Amino acid sequence: MTDLPLNGHAYRDFNAPLSDTKAYDLITTLQPLAGATVVDYGCGWAELLLRAVEQEPTARGVGVDSDDYAIIRGRRNVEARGLASYVRLDLADVTTWEAEPADVVISIGASHAWGRTKDTLEAMRTRLRPGGTLLLGDGFWERPPSPKSVEIFGEAGFGTLPELVDLAMTCGYRLLSLTTATQDEWDSFESRGYAARERWLLEHPDDPRADEVRATVDDRREGWLKGYRGELGFAYLTLAHI
Repeated sequence: MTDLPLNGHAYRDFNAPLSDTKAYDLITTLQPLAGATVVDYGCGWAELLLRAVEQEPTARGVGVDSDDYAIIRGRRNVEARGLASYVRLDLADVTTWEAEPADVVISIGASHAWGRTKDTLEAMRTRLRPGGTLLLGDGFWERPPSPKSVEIFGEAGFGTLPELVDLAMTCGYRLLSLTTATQDEWDSFESRGYAARERWLLEHPDDPRADEVRATVDDRREGWLKGYRGELGFAYLTLAHI
């Protein structure tokens, strides 16, 4: 049987709406990284973590994710880039994985693992040393969601950007830096997510799974273009643990 790219991540550099330039800027907000332990919860294939360690060779990185495909991809990248002595990727449930509090913690698009953003912020405080830094990536509503968006994400899924910042402050953090994904970053993220499946469909039109894959892609694209595009934002908050 031909491998089927069910995860749709093959053409994405990051598993979030994030450009190379913004990734560099985010790493800069985490300085100083010299000698730091950096833990990425819900790391996917850990591209941002790898770039942070490449930028500061004295840092050590650990990534944790329950997606075996993503961890396999990430481990291959670790080896190919000569980072095996500096970065470890663990296949595990981020909510039960345990380690000593880190100097820097990353949690981007992983709040669903804990259930809510508030639960994630509270969990990260216990995993971060006092005075440490959290990079949180999470969604918010740019404008009131349409019925289609509510159908996809639920009514209580996200708040506004000011509400997200206020939530972080009430959970015991101070805001060091804030940026949001641009529409270009969102469109690239979504388009790349569909590309692997679309190319597979072009190459395997007679595969017995083709109709199911095509229906899945069409349904998700409809949700994006007729639902949350321009409504759902994504914010990157660099936060100090106080």
